[in-house]
Amino acid sequence: MLDLTALPAAIGPHFWPLARLLGLFVSAPLLSEKIITNKVKIGLAVLITLLIAPGLEPVATPLVSAAGLWLIMVQLIIGVTVGLTLQFAFSAMRFAGEVIGLQMGLSFATFFDPFSGPNSPIIARLFNVLLLLLFVSLDAHLLMIDVLVDTFQLLPIAPLPLNGENFLALARAAGLLFSCGLMLALPAMTLLLLLNITLGVLNRLTPQFSVFVIGFPLTLGGGLLALMLVMPLLATFAEGLLSTLFQQLSAILAAMGGGQQA
Repeated sequence: MLDLTALPAAIGPHFWPLARLLGLFVSAPLLSEKIITNKVKIGLAVLITLLIAPGLEPVATPLVSAAGLWLIMVQLIIGVTVGLTLQFAFSAMRFAGEVIGLQMGLSFATFFDPFSGPNSPIIARLFNVLLLLLFVSLDAHLLMIDVLVDTFQLLPIAPLPLNGENFLALARAAGLLFSCGLMLALPAMTLLLLLNITLGVLNRLTPQFSVFVIGFPLTLGGGLLALMLVMPLLATFAEGLLSTLFQQLSAILAAMGGGQQA
């Protein structure tokens, strides 16, 4: 006869790392896309859990208890933190695409995004797809999972006291969303700004000059020219952005580890 009282103790060693992996899979780039079904996410998380669980230290916290519930929340927070930090790279690229599209006059060109769900501007969608391809080609998805596996050494499965340093380090990483997004969009913004100033001066010098007739084709053509000049540098920019975010992630995890040791 199956002893149900021993079931929590049997699944406990695998449940804690599974919770941390599921926290990553619901927030990380590529793995959190809606096109990847929940069955695939859970199956991949279970497979990785079976591989890493034998090397983890046993946890004495009962699974069905208040301490066990808090421990589950801690594992989810760690996994979501890893995924959310790397998600900032995609947010920065989408932000740059939205700014460029607004300057070009293509902010109205939106369509349904099958990956994230809501509508997104066409330039932001283009940058998001390109970064997703670069993310896979640079093996950043494998490095992301490797970082999460390494967190079991830095942050063992134990109750983690939350402190302000954890959220402060995450907020600093979120600051890269605006700075890096503006750095990517700045060349196109500068070119389109100069073009708009030139059209404004011509309109003042020759009032019969219809700036509304040729203004949109010129700004659209100037934006496409700026995108053509930016595209060769996109891979280098994305590699540097992801490298910076991985460094920020190390600082965030170190802050969490310091809080746990304290």
